[in-house]
Amino acid sequence: MHTDAAAAHTAQDPDHRVLRAGIVGYGMAGRDFHAPLLRRAGWRVGDVVTADPGRRAAAEADWPGVRAHPDLTALLERSRPDLLVVASPSGRHVEHALAGLEAGVPVVVDKPMALDRDGAAALVRRAEETGTPLTVFHNRRWDAEQLTLEQVLAEGRLGTVHRFERRWERWRPVPKDRWRENAVGEGGLLLDLGPHLVDAALRLFGPVTAVRAELRALTTPTEDDVFLALEHAGGVLSHLTAGSLVGAPGPRTRVLGSAGAFLVPGHDDAPGPFDVLDPGEGMAGWLVRGAEAEPVPTAAGGPADFYRAVTRWLTDGGTVPVDPREAVAVAAVLDAARRSARTGTAQHPAGD
Repeated sequence: MHTDAAAAHTAQDPDHRVLRAGIVGYGMAGRDFHAPLLRRAGWRVGDVVTADPGRRAAAEADWPGVRAHPDLTALLERSRPDLLVVASPSGRHVEHALAGLEAGVPVVVDKPMALDRDGAAALVRRAEETGTPLTVFHNRRWDAEQLTLEQVLAEGRLGTVHRFERRWERWRPVPKDRWRENAVGEGGLLLDLGPHLVDAALRLFGPVTAVRAELRALTTPTEDDVFLALEHAGGVLSHLTAGSLVGAPGPRTRVLGSAGAFLVPGHDDAPGPFDVLDPGEGMAGWLVRGAEAEPVPTAAGGPADFYRAVTRWLTDGGTVPVDPREAVAVAAVLDAARRSARTGTAQHPAGD
């Protein structure tokens, strides 16, 4: 969604000045994910929105000279960043992203783009109406396992794929006391990890025709045990799992095809028993055919490439890093998952 307006906004300095980002929210998402990746991609955080004194102090320590604002209205009245990063709680994503779009400031909105498909579609429509660039932080597209799997599939090493499995499981019997675990309708693993899982499945295997889901709240007020079964139009079945009460996490990724399987045993964020199958330094996973196992080298790329792509998109006419319409499709699948869990039947994701 690159526009002439975006080019005019960001191409104002012929001397290639450092681009400035404003971050809305400086909690875990803003400080731990967006800020480090922005720095690695050559950006500077010039503004943050936070009313918390501790988070303001953290931002000032991380980015000397940063301007802290109590709310987004104050930021947009006093500053003109090259990019607005919406890293606030999920329930405020639409509100904050719309404010950036109305101000003509390019927007990166963290996942989930919105709490439902209607909210996500409304953002896309307003971005198109205002001519303001909009993209979504589906950053897990740049994970080593995802990049390597895409390369393995492109090379045809698995033959015809019939099943994709991905798990995001951890052993956390005592939940954290924060909004992600406590906010019914805004928190929970369906909206926290579900967008990453579904985006991976859609990106790899295309549109979904049916969704079956099991959603439970075992230790928190909102979902902490999620299972999604997706039927893709091309025939692949995706089984996606997210859970916090999983004593034996993994294997992280398993893809089954007519010529073999691709296996990623574990994940750095969630140690588990499959860690003993780690393929070693420089390897992302295994190509497996029964008793035969061949380590697969990690494909080139990494997390900061998202913001490098943002730079090219805004300054050089590059392609949008994540087409926001793809995030609308993800939201439609998550909506269908809620309907399926409630009715006990398969549901079709809503479309335009």
